Amino acid sequence: MRTLNISISDIEYNKFGLKEDQLTFTDFIDIVSKELTRQNLSKCLELADKYGISKMTMDEITNEVKVVRRNAKNRN
Repeated sequence: MRTLNISISDIEYNKFGLKEDQLTFTDFIDIVSKELTRQNLSKCLELADKYGISKMTMDEITNEVKVVRRNAKNRN
């Protein structure tokens, strides 16, 4: 087994809620994945607000998707 040393700031250490100075690689990947997921969700919500999608009902979204798919089929 190999050891990999990674330096992070105190701010990052606290942001990720780390409690120990040693992690398994799997734990590290889980922590990073959760943070990336959180950032992506935040960006999606921001874009949904920007383009007015956040105010649409599921039926409206479904109808929009159907129109786009129908138009794509008609182009082919």
